Amino acid sequence: MKDRVALMLAALWWGSLTTIGFLVVPMLFARLGNPSVAGNFAAQLFEAQSWIALLCGLVLLIHFRAKADDGMTPPVLTALFLVLAAMLLALLQQYAVAPRIVARENLKLWHSVGSGMYLVQWLCTSVLLWRMSGGQRPR
Repeated sequence: MKDRVALMLAALWWGSLTTIGFLVVPMLFARLGNPSVAGNFAAQLFEAQSWIALLCGLVLLIHFRAKADDGMTPPVLTALFLVLAAMLLALLQQYAVAPRIVARENLKLWHSVGSGMYLVQWLCTSVLLWRMSGGQRPR
């Protein structure tokens, strides 16, 4: 039962990253016509996404830490690393990068950094979800 809940949380995290970052935000900029308005909405969506990431990550850390108590197998260590890396990226995006983007401080640089961090967070959750749902399950 606990493994299924953890799998659903990993899927929620990955799905929210995918939906917001690759569907909703690009549609905002394409449809609203005003980049400032779209940017403000996007900032709010990314803030909500950060809270989803932190909540899902925290519960997954607890889940994998409990599994680690039974033995630190390589799949469990990998899962812990992926969760921690993705959570750190979410925190850095929200509290280090996003304020600079909102302040329009060197916008091109900080937007590129934030996009790269978002992509790496998405990759971490993709690998985590793939491993949890497939052949290399953390035991």
